[in-house]
Amino acid sequence: MQQESSIAMNAYDVITERIQPLREALAGRPELQDVFSRCFVNTIETTVQSTQAGDTFVITGDIEAMWLRDSTAQVLHYIRFCDHPAVAAMVEGLIARQMDCILIDPYANAFNKTESGRKWAEDQPAHSGWVWERKYEVDSLCYPILLAYRFWKQTDSDAFMTDSFHRALRTIVDVLQTEQNHAESKYWFLREHCPDPGDVHHTDCRKPVAYTGMTWGGFRPSDDSCEYGYHIPSNLFAVVVLAYAAEMFTLMDDVYCARQALKLKQEIANGVAQYGIVKDETFGSIYAYETDGLGHHALMDDANVPSLLSLPYLGVCRADDPLYQRTRAFVLSKQNPYYYEGSYAKGIGSPHTPAGTIWPISLCMQMLTSTDDAEIAELLTMLLRTHAGTRYMHESFHPDHPEQFTRPWFAWANSLFGEAIYRLWESGKLESVLDAIE
Repeated sequence: MQQESSIAMNAYDVITERIQPLREALAGRPELQDVFSRCFVNTIETTVQSTQAGDTFVITGDIEAMWLRDSTAQVLHYIRFCDHPAVAAMVEGLIARQMDCILIDPYANAFNKTESGRKWAEDQPAHSGWVWERKYEVDSLCYPILLAYRFWKQTDSDAFMTDSFHRALRTIVDVLQTEQNHAESKYWFLREHCPDPGDVHHTDCRKPVAYTGMTWGGFRPSDDSCEYGYHIPSNLFAVVVLAYAAEMFTLMDDVYCARQALKLKQEIANGVAQYGIVKDETFGSIYAYETDGLGHHALMDDANVPSLLSLPYLGVCRADDPLYQRTRAFVLSKQNPYYYEGSYAKGIGSPHTPAGTIWPISLCMQMLTSTDDAEIAELLTMLLRTHAGTRYMHESFHPDHPEQFTRPWFAWANSLFGEAIYRLWESGKLESVLDAIE
């Protein structure tokens, strides 16, 4: 274990104890039992660290920096155990750290544990020594709100709603509002000497977009640059969390900011409805992945969340919503340029990784948004036969050669697999899904 904090170690003990009934329920399926156990505790066992300030820093795994997105996604499955003080303290510490990071630089996506000056690359403009990378992604501002809101609802504690939290929440709303008119924004990003074209963001910051009411972002949840300025899954995610922000502003007696958050929420929702839905000849009206509001659209989906596939998981809509179902059919078809099939698996990948490779995150998300036990059983079978003997999830793998994979230590994927299995057990569906597996 790599924890540096007694709080993290105590939380580890609580979490391993709480999942024991599910481990016992899986006794007849030793491989699934082992993979579930390893994946569920991977974040708390290997990535949670304390700081001198007493808060919580969560690395992604094989990269020792904290992404606002990943750190949230890595711990969401632990929220259910926050009735215990050790788990609650760990999550509350992460909320505090994330909000402090946003106050340092709301346009950054990833941060250092100390003001070390470490960075992914020599990007322009120069940024704070706290910042690992300054790619502006709308979802990076959405995830911390999601974490705080779920923690609040689970624990009924508002102790984390400090002055710093309040200022960070206001900063998030301010940035999302500013980026509704990106031409007036001062944000820009340049990475030179980068071997991966998908990782470069040069003139795209100045690429024309129309005013739509939506909020602009420079990069996707994959950290790849957007082709067009308005990332639809992230804008829909923003609609959800802005409602959460309004609730928390109200609790903090900030009526003005609550109203601003709700106004922005409605403007973004209206923009998606007007500009983010396209008519496909095969599937009918579906969500686009990106648009510029000028008539251009990217029709695809990417494994990274927020994705079009993940919309019910994020609370955007119900899984049986007709528009979502049509969009889902599209993204799980060969008309999605990043949908791949092989002898061991079929599912969604990403331009962020080698062509033809599938992400376990997308297979887990497909499980989490499915209402069909047979589909869930098929997906679980795929995941169990593609971990290449490591008994962990990876970033991506080749569907014909699962031993060819990227990132052996990727805590987000492990957490999401653990969440998928635990939700099946909580819902009472696990037994019927396992019965459907040959």
